Amino acid sequence: MDDLTLVRDHTVYQCVMGSRAFGLATEASDTDRRGVYLAPTPLFWRFEKPPTHVEGPRAEEFSWELERFCALALRANPNILECLHSPLVERITPVGEELLSLREAFLSRRAHTSFSRYAASQHGKLLADVRTYGAPRWKHAMHLLRLLLSCRDLLRTGRLTIEAGPHRDRLLAVRRGELSWDEVDAWMTRLTEETETALSTTPLPEEPDAARVEDFLVRARRASA
Repeated sequence: MDDLTLVRDHTVYQCVMGSRAFGLATEASDTDRRGVYLAPTPLFWRFEKPPTHVEGPRAEEFSWELERFCALALRANPNILECLHSPLVERITPVGEELLSLREAFLSRRAHTSFSRYAASQHGKLLADVRTYGAPRWKHAMHLLRLLLSCRDLLRTGRLTIEAGPHRDRLLAVRRGELSWDEVDAWMTRLTEETETALSTTPLPEEPDAARVEDFLVRARRASA
């Protein structure tokens, strides 16, 4: 069975991500698709295991095998957690519906570390652009601000919301370069500080509910066998 057949025939969940899911799309925005496929259990009985991820078949499309997706979500990988909260679901099976029902099981205080580490990496790239070119890539700055807002509010409420909501207009102004870098950087700093404050009172548990997720994965594998 080739890799693309896994995506075509065994996808349990597929959504649109990126600017379209965040409510920040323009006419030029791509349609970024992300998916989860359940490789048939007999494929794991061979020496050569099925792939943990597959690109395609369409442009801007990327999918993970269910186990890999769950492992990354338990580590609070920002991109993976956000996939579980997309408002734009294109394809879902009963297994996919159960995966979405486990959204809260994946959430924990680990998100603070993973989101903050990712944000720091992106901020470093923006600073390098400012030093080299005199300005950042404004689209990247907008997306970093949205991520910081999302992380802060997750720690405050225990719920992950990926849509820009009331911040949409100001974020789009950042994308158009209508705010100075100093204003944008100050906003990033403030959000980082608010995130640190939120960590001390967050309702999120210390660790995700790995046992509940593993039970789901084992049942999905058995059913596939």
